[in-house]
Amino acid sequence: MVGVAKREIRIGMIGYQFMGKAHSHAYRDLPFFFGTEIKPVLRAVSGRKEEAVKDAAEQMGWESYETDWRKLIEREDIDVVDIVTPNHTHAEIAIAAAKAGKHIITEKPLALTLEEAREMLQAVKENNVKHMICHNYRFAPAVQFAKKLIEDGKLGHIYHFRANYLQDFIMDPEFPLVWRLKKEVSGSGALGDIGAHSIDLARFLVGEITEVVGTMETFIKERPAGEMAGGLKGQADNSEYGEVTVDDAVAFIAKFESGTLGTFEATRFAGGNRNKNKFEINGEKGSLRWDMENMNTLDVYFAEDEAGLQGFRTISCTEEEHPYAGAYWPPGHIIGYEHTFIHLIHEFLHGITGNVQPAPNFEDGVKNQAILEAVERSSNSRKWETVRN
Repeated sequence: MVGVAKREIRIGMIGYQFMGKAHSHAYRDLPFFFGTEIKPVLRAVSGRKEEAVKDAAEQMGWESYETDWRKLIEREDIDVVDIVTPNHTHAEIAIAAAKAGKHIITEKPLALTLEEAREMLQAVKENNVKHMICHNYRFAPAVQFAKKLIEDGKLGHIYHFRANYLQDFIMDPEFPLVWRLKKEVSGSGALGDIGAHSIDLARFLVGEITEVVGTMETFIKERPAGEMAGGLKGQADNSEYGEVTVDDAVAFIAKFESGTLGTFEATRFAGGNRNKNKFEINGEKGSLRWDMENMNTLDVYFAEDEAGLQGFRTISCTEEEHPYAGAYWPPGHIIGYEHTFIHLIHEFLHGITGNVQPAPNFEDGVKNQAILEAVERSSNSRKWETVRN
């Protein structure tokens, strides 16, 4: 029997380090697990250092490489531009890609500023291209199942959303002054790097945020010069020190349109927490809680359970009834961090072939950026600030 021809979507990726590896893996494994009618083709990857990008292309399975991202965008054999570069480059690359008629997927946060984010959204709309922002944690099966329970009314009215995103990779005062610690490159520190994920999960699960009040703190004011050295590691270049211009930690309270009260904490100074991304939601009929470090499980409590049996139960979200889980292994055989990117890429490419705008997209990126900006304004003004969508 002759198989059905798959539609090829030709990918060009700009950047190739931590997130480049995660995205490359997702493109390669998507057809294997989902048997999709779509075939991602890893056409070209771009980076400034030729030897490094050449090695990355070979390791991750890209057909070719470029040392100038503009040349990649100009190529007629590329349909999608995937942006995994530092934050200060997102706007210029995305706007150029949109004008070239390329579909775009980019890492978060969307831009350095709300103004840039709005310009990016305008560009993709004017050029009628599909767009997505990589908030991959939405796509853990347990998080998707939490969304379904909320939409089905299992929790009733939501009273509280609380989120903590805790890391500790920059606690050493000698950790170098990498791009993530420079405002002109990253926009913000823990707020935009990891707090943005919590904000996106909150909006996805509970709804829009209208007001915030918060505070930001930088614990280590100066660090030795250096750069990222793969993953979340850094390498100091010399003994010269420079100023840290972003936050090390942030905490804020939020009010939702629905009347829900939200509390958020994001820090890279929580010793012993490598990537503690968690949330808890409390409603009139029950509660949910999830922790990325145990991403396959969802803790659920229902107030209607009979007396004596009430309390949180732990659900292993590995059954066919749980979103995406049926594409993998038998129940109880868990999946990992990398699979959240496969699910995200699945939605993106099917949005392109089905002519449907996937989410989260640049609209979400703008709304998330508006919240980031409001938190920073509140930290400076020391008062409640309205979110300016």
